[in-house]
Amino acid sequence: MLQRWRGQNQNESEPLDQDKMIKDLRISIEPLSARAKKFCTDACLKRYLEARNWNLEKAKKMLKETLEWRSNYKPEEIRWDEVAHEGETGKVSRANFVDRFGRPVLIMRPGKQNTKTGDGNVRHLVYLIENAILNLPDGQEQMTWLIDFTGYSINASNIQVKTSRDIVNVLQNHYPERLAIIVLHNPPKIFEAFFKIISYFIDPKTYLKIKFVYPNDQASIEIMKSYFDTENLPCEFGGKANLNLKYDHEEFSKIMAQDDIKTARFWDCESTLIDDTDPNRDDVMSLEPDAVLTK
Repeated sequence: MLQRWRGQNQNESEPLDQDKMIKDLRISIEPLSARAKKFCTDACLKRYLEARNWNLEKAKKMLKETLEWRSNYKPEEIRWDEVAHEGETGKVSRANFVDRFGRPVLIMRPGKQNTKTGDGNVRHLVYLIENAILNLPDGQEQMTWLIDFTGYSINASNIQVKTSRDIVNVLQNHYPERLAIIVLHNPPKIFEAFFKIISYFIDPKTYLKIKFVYPNDQASIEIMKSYFDTENLPCEFGGKANLNLKYDHEEFSKIMAQDDIKTARFWDCESTLIDDTDPNRDDVMSLEPDAVLTK
C-alpha cells in the first residue's frame, strides 16, 4: 500500500494512505462520462493529489475544473489538419531524442513564431501536449520541454503576455505533474524582462522546474548533464550527438496524421480517420518521430 507523510496543512503525525486518497477522490467526482473515466486513471488522480499537496478538497476542485475544461475544449478531438498551419516553421515539435530519464522532449523555438492568433497558438500546443502524452512510454508520466531561443526577439515572437499567461494556466491547471523540467536554452537579456512579467502567473512548483541555461557556462553545463545524456544530446544544445535538427514539416505532418488515428482509437472518437480496411493500420501504433529530423 502506497504511503507518505502528510503535508503541512495536515496532521503530520499520521501517515497518508495514498491508495485511500485516490479512491476517495474517485468517489467524490463520480458519476463520470465514458471519456472522463478513461481520463481519470489512478495515475491521473495521483497527479492531481500531488499537485495540491494531497489535499483532497483542493485536488477535487482542480480535477473538476479540468473535466469541465476538457468537456468544453475537447483537446482529444483536435486534429493535426486543424493546427498544422501553426507548426509550419517548426516552432514546436517532438524531438527524436529523450532526456536522461527516458522522458520525451518537446522542442520549442519561439524565434520561429509564425502567427499572431493567441487561441491558435494555445490550441496547437495543447494538441502537441496531448500527442506527447499519448506517446509516453510505459511507466512514464512526464515530459521535458527544451526551449531554444535561437533567433528570438520580442517583435519576432508575436507572443503577447495574455497568450503566455493562457499557456501557463492550461499547463498548470489541466496537466499537473506532466512537466518534469523546462530548459530555457540561451535566452537573450530582453527575454528576462518578459519572463519577470509572466512569472507572476507561474505557481511555485512549476517555477522550480524552470532552468535557465547558457552556452559556455559551467553551471549550465552541469544542469544539462544532470537531465540529458550528452552522448545523445545534439551539439547545438551542448551535447556530443551530431544530429541535424532541421524541421521537416511534411514528414512531421505524416506522423501526426498517423497519430491522429491512434488518438481516435484511444478515445473512441467517431472519426473517418480510422480505416479498418487499411492493411498497414497496425503499423501506426509503433511510429516514432525520428523521421522528422534528419540524422
